[in-house]
Amino acid sequence: MPGGPGSIGGREGRYSTAMSVTQTYRGRFAPTPSGPLHLGSLLTALASHLQARTAGGTWLLRLDDLDSGRSTPEHAATILRQLEAHALQWDEPPRLQSQHVDEYRDAFVRLQQLGLLFPCGCTRARLARDSLPGVDGPVYAGTCRGEIVPGPHCAWRLRVGTGQLRLSDPWQGELRRDLERDIGDFVVRRADGIIGYQLACTVDEVAQGITEVVRGADLIGSSFRQLYLQQVLGLAHPAYRHLPVLAAPDGLKLSKQNHATPIAAEHAGCNLYRCLELLGQAPPAALRGAGAAETLRWGLQHWDPGRAPRRLQMTIEIT
Repeated sequence: MPGGPGSIGGREGRYSTAMSVTQTYRGRFAPTPSGPLHLGSLLTALASHLQARTAGGTWLLRLDDLDSGRSTPEHAATILRQLEAHALQWDEPPRLQSQHVDEYRDAFVRLQQLGLLFPCGCTRARLARDSLPGVDGPVYAGTCRGEIVPGPHCAWRLRVGTGQLRLSDPWQGELRRDLERDIGDFVVRRADGIIGYQLACTVDEVAQGITEVVRGADLIGSSFRQLYLQQVLGLAHPAYRHLPVLAAPDGLKLSKQNHATPIAAEHAGCNLYRCLELLGQAPPAALRGAGAAETLRWGLQHWDPGRAPRRLQMTIEIT
């Protein structure tokens, strides 16, 4: 459960998941409107919704639509309809990242003022060649750290310090990352001028007062990057829970990029039932074929986060 500000001792930052008695739970679901929701995204939406509702808290919706090349209003509208069809109702107007660009730019300027940024002119080919292997994916090798004058088409990276961050995840256990080896300097503004996902998301969590983030285990690396941004900017931080990533039998993650099948409104009850099974909640067979509202009501009455699977990936059959 969520906690207050993390204590940073020496060169190691540890972020607890103990909830303050004065905090009101605020969770969120934050899809990118680059396509309709699939079963993997519904799994995350349902788990975060159940966490918020059973804690007597608030469940919010954010649309990560900064990248206008990928996101469209049509996809955003589809996502809203899909959530409504599955009886997943948010409590406040959705936050659209595209409407808060000034907030992200202010945070970027603050990082500049702190002397923590440097320009990076690396091409994708160079990054693919020079990046180092890391537990969460490729790690930037520090190629442009010595640059002083930015080129015409530069991204801006946050220069990370030394030491470790630790994160206590109720589902994945104690997680630890070395800043240099596992995280590396990461992008906070892209070469096209768009504020990077890590910085925008960090600002969003604070702006919405999020106390706990429920997301896929493929975003553990992002959680650590955002924890580091929260630390250097002096921001409050949420707690984190990471769900297993759903993968098809071929091993590919269910995602829009991999053309995962969109969830259909006419199968909303069945979709929720399947997600409850995947979350380890063992819904009764009598609930099969029930509507979305009834299935969700059962989920709310019986939600036990301790039964959620503790693994990083689950392979499922596509039906």
